[in-house]
Amino acid sequence: MGKLDELLEQLHEGLARDLLKRVTSGEATASDLNVVRQFLKDNGIDNVPKKGSPFGELVSSIPDDLPDEIPYN
Repeated sequence: MGKLDELLEQLHEGLARDLLKRVTSGEATASDLNVVRQFLKDNGIDNVPKKGSPFGELVSSIPDDLPDEIPYN
């Protein structure tokens, strides 16, 4: 592995660790969460909601009667 590859790997790992720290501490801003979302998407990470998991609980908390389109004011 070349020096550039090692540097990029360190940056990737550092970003992941920093984002995780912000999220788990509860200090993540909406902007931070958007960066996390994009980071996961860019790295091909997705999730299927599973009963009892935090993601599953989030999905199950969404009301079933939401309108198809939410009007903007």
